[in-house]
Parts: sequence; structure tokens; C-alpha cells
Amino acid sequence: MTHGDGWTGIGTDWEKDHEAVRRRLEQGADPEAWSGGRPLHRAAAFGSPEVVAELARRVVDVDALENGVTALWEAVVSRRPDNARALVAAGADPWRRSHGGWSPGRLSLAGPTPELFTAPDGERLSESERLVAAEAARLVEALGRFPYEGTGLACVAGIDAAEAVRRLEAEPVPDEDADDVVDDPYAYETDEILPIVGVTSVPGGCVVTQPWGYAPQMPGVLARLSAGTFCYGLYANPKSGNQGSIARDGSLDAWDLHPGGGPHEDDSPAEVLTSYLFHCDPVAYACSFAGLRPSNARPVVGPPDLWVRLPERDHWSA
Repeated sequence: MTHGDGWTGIGTDWEKDHEAVRRRLEQGADPEAWSGGRPLHRAAAFGSPEVVAELARRVVDVDALENGVTALWEAVVSRRPDNARALVAAGADPWRRSHGGWSPGRLSLAGPTPELFTAPDGERLSESERLVAAEAARLVEALGRFPYEGTGLACVAGIDAAEAVRRLEAEPVPDEDADDVVDDPYAYETDEILPIVGVTSVPGGCVVTQPWGYAPQMPGVLARLSAGTFCYGLYANPKSGNQGSIARDGSLDAWDLHPGGGPHEDDSPAEVLTSYLFHCDPVAYACSFAGLRPSNARPVVGPPDLWVRLPERDHWSA
């Protein structure tokens, strides 16, 4: 006998447990509803192809929408090609248009598995889209994978490290002092080390970084850095997730953004593509937004070109 939608108590990783899902379904669990959403969408993004196939054959419409997208869209955006294949085998349509006019199939042409679906005539990327996808792949590979939780960044277009230091009116920090902080930032009071940031020139601009705090994306810092240009600020907040902001020509244009979070319903076609290419890669997203082309992760994780100390002022005021 089942209660509610029949999924209560199944566990946190149910979307990977084919036997548990099959048993629940046979006992009357609802294949169309789980915890306020659709089980197939959840499994498509996080589960196994066996669970996806099990759910897909039991739902009324394999292309049913949740938050404006199909389960196949979720599989493609989440880089789950085996799940995508299972959905197509169950009748899902790879070429159904969604956010920004993109379909799951066309979006996949820009990702790591462009051969995932057989494209009909006319379904191809434009030359500009191919260039964007190629640079995104290069950037993601160049940065690699590294722990970034707790890191603050400002990715600034068109100025080098020396100009960034001048705009911030910052003073150099001796390498030995900075090395002590890098070795154990938790040995210091926050107020003592929050003004210390690293600055590095990269092709396209510069990166201001703080591996232990949010200082680079404070509004006052972004405002000074963005004079006559623009920048993207990121703080990988350990408590609430990635927080992004955009500053242009001395003004904060947007905040409370979610870089790396995937495409949204009201995104433009270009924004959908960029969000897909940098899904779960917020640092690469921030660099790309500002047109930066670092060759490795050093500008983010250090050692930077130079460590500097921000002057005492209200950096929360833009």
C-alpha cells in the first residue's frame, strides 16, 4: 500500500536505484509526481539510464514539461548522454524547441557529445556558435577542476593587473606575508585578511582573486574596476551557493545571479548557449563573460602576479 505519491522514504539517491524505483512503481507510486516535481526529470538529470527507462515507459508523455523543459533537455544540460539515449528510445523528441529557441538536440551539438543524436537537415550550429563552443571547451579544459568554494573573483575586461591595482588604490603585500595567509587563512581574523587580494593579468583583461573570501566582488571594488569597461564578480558562498554580479562603467548592473546554474526560461539564445556550455562551471562562466582567456587556473587559485591590500574604505558602497 502506498501513501501520497508513493515515494515517501525511498532515500536520497533513489534516482540511481533501479530495483527500488521498479518496486515502488509496482506498488503504486506515481510516475508523474515526486516531491512537487516530475520523477523522470529528476532521474534524467541525476539518475541511471535504467531508472530513466523504467520511468519513461510508465509516464503518459515522455516529453511532458517541468519548468518549461522536457526530461530530455535536463539530460542534455546535465551531461547525461546515456540518459538522453534512453529517453529517445522511449520516444522523446530531441528537436523540440525550448528555452531561447534551442532544442535538446541542437544544444548537444555544442557540447561534449555532438554525435548524440542524428541531426535532420538544417539542424546545425552557426559559425559564431561553433566558435563560442570551441572557446568554452578550451577554457573549461584550461582551468581544470579545483576546489573553489569560498573563493571571491572579479573578472575584468580590457585592463591589466597594474591598472587594476591603480584603480583600487591598493598597496603591495610582501610575498612572505601573503604566503602565510595562503597556507592557513583560518589562523587569521576575517577583518585582518579580507583586504588582501591577488591580481593577475590574463589575455583579455585581468583577474582579481581571493581564495578565502568575498572581497573582489564587493560593490565598491567592482565599481572601481569597471570604470570604462565591465566585469563579472563571483563569490562561491559555502552557505548559499555561487553568487554572481555584473558591473559596467562604475555601476552595479545586476546581482544575485547564479553562474553555472544552467539555462533559464527567459534567457536569450546566446545566454542559453553560454549557460549550457558552462553548466556547473561558475569560474569559467565568469571568465568567459568578461572575455578573459586564461591558460590555466593560476589567476584564480594562485599564486597571482602580485598580492595587494585594499585601502580602508566602504567597499560595500558602489
